[in-house]
Amino acid sequence: NGFSTGVGFLYGNHLTEVDNKGNLVPDLAENYSPSDDGKVWYFELRKGVEFHNGKTLSADDVITSINYHRGEKSKSAAKGILTAVKNIRKDGNNKVAFELESANADFPYIMSDYHLVIMPSKDGKIDPTSGIGTGPYKLTNYEAGVRAEAKRHPNYFKSGRAHFDEVLFLSLIDVTARQNALMSGNVDVIDRVDPKTVDLLARNPNIKIMENTGTLHYTFPMRLDVEPFGNYDLRMALKLSLKRQEMVDKILLGHGALGNDHPISTANRYHASNLPQREFDKDKAAFHYKKSGHSGTIKLSASDAAFAGAVDAAQLIAASAKEVGIDIQVVREPKDGYWSNVWNKKGWCACYWGGRPTEDWMFSSAYVDSTKWNDTAWKTTDGAKKFNKLAVQARGELDESKRRALYAECQRLINDDGGAIVAMFANYIEGLSKKVAHDKDVAANWGLDGAKAAERWWFA
Repeated sequence: NGFSTGVGFLYGNHLTEVDNKGNLVPDLAENYSPSDDGKVWYFELRKGVEFHNGKTLSADDVITSINYHRGEKSKSAAKGILTAVKNIRKDGNNKVAFELESANADFPYIMSDYHLVIMPSKDGKIDPTSGIGTGPYKLTNYEAGVRAEAKRHPNYFKSGRAHFDEVLFLSLIDVTARQNALMSGNVDVIDRVDPKTVDLLARNPNIKIMENTGTLHYTFPMRLDVEPFGNYDLRMALKLSLKRQEMVDKILLGHGALGNDHPISTANRYHASNLPQREFDKDKAAFHYKKSGHSGTIKLSASDAAFAGAVDAAQLIAASAKEVGIDIQVVREPKDGYWSNVWNKKGWCACYWGGRPTEDWMFSSAYVDSTKWNDTAWKTTDGAKKFNKLAVQARGELDESKRRALYAECQRLINDDGGAIVAMFANYIEGLSKKVAHDKDVAANWGLDGAKAAERWWFA
């Protein structure tokens, strides 16, 4: 998850990027602009950008790289965010035109998605496993999900970036192992610091703590295609059984905010602030549970691989549900293989989402019916069908007030009918050696400066 995101930004670039102030800026594209009707977006490429294998970037590389994620046979997790792309064509050797099914004012944001690394094409194909990109570092050793070693790309096109001679990424799933690695000086930076150990780390004279508020949220997705979660009243009973403030206090230790069973945070432009905050309601939860007709134990899978404190959070859910009369069995899952064997497979589990800078991007990543990462399988209910229509409509709506209303309704539908229990929004908390320096502003679209710490940071 976070490891793979960082590796992608280590060796690759995208047409656009979210900078350290949260603004969308050109990356491999020099500039971009829409047609008058907003249905075509033109990206003019930087000239002279060099891949790690010496090849010069061209429009063909962009088209082939993006098309890899499209099409009926594509298994890419980015397929869902590209469904609106009707065609991609060259407009000269250094210009690419994206023809869309409908207008999309936010389309350039999608081109910064970490999946959409631009790779060198040959005979109309790319090798997605080659690790060859235009990025700040060349991969020298890579073990999927374990480690990545890289050396600085000497011909990197960005000045004032890629300050390290070499970079090593390690995937340390265990929270204690990460913390010990930083305290011993074996690593210079760690992400996802456990809120319980923030104060301990902060007392170390060689370590500084960095905390940012963004779109990161902790969820407990219920899959509607796995019994008993296809039952609306059961889902509602479980949503009403959460004591969210208790979870923020005990799991995040105050380093976050309440979730409201939809993925749009207060940091997003069209956050539905008028949507009532869902709270623990014993009577309503009991009413919906009785109406569901369900009886017996419900299993909730969790592991701290999902987020620090996920197992404890699941236990809190079980405890508050017990007050309602709902029996929940927390299944502690192994950390290794959690994202392959549990998430997006088992009926109910713990999860985290980094969030996205725009509403459409977030919905297209995890909630529309076509995305591979629809981890609630919320696709066939009347609410889901209405949501999918509104999401497309909102994407192309240029009137600000109408667009806000459409996105508010999308959030309401997820909150009411969807399978996602969005329990809390968490701050990004990271530990850094005081040898490591960075700009005053640090991106919060992902952890570690938008997952671009290796490119943007330096040794003091």
